[in-house]
Amino acid sequence: MQDHKSIKPTESELEILQVLWEKGNATVREVHENLLTFKDVGYTTTLKLMQIMNEKGLVKRNDSSRTHIYKAAVNKEVTQQFMLNKFISNLFGGSSSQLVMQALGNNNVSPEELDEIQSMIDQLKKKE
Repeated sequence: MQDHKSIKPTESELEILQVLWEKGNATVREVHENLLTFKDVGYTTTLKLMQIMNEKGLVKRNDSSRTHIYKAAVNKEVTQQFMLNKFISNLFGGSSSQLVMQALGNNNVSPEELDEIQSMIDQLKKKE
């Protein structure tokens, strides 16, 4: 797996990674068909992005057969944490509480979600 400090996928690369994290291994065609369910993208664009991602070390390509099989080379949770930390730092001045307040203030949060959030807060307090 790649060093988390060098994980810098673009939005389109993240969409491809999501497919690969879900499927495990996939061909360009499989990834492309999945992307088409929510985005208008050309096959050659998907292919080129995946080739670039291979060069960047975001995916690994098995080219032992005629059809190349790709898999994510970066861990989903590590990537999520890195991207979230970057987002919080860039947009909320490093304040997790500002992020949470913004998220809770602008959305309809169900009582079940509030209970789940409270449970997570309680667990974090127990760790201190």
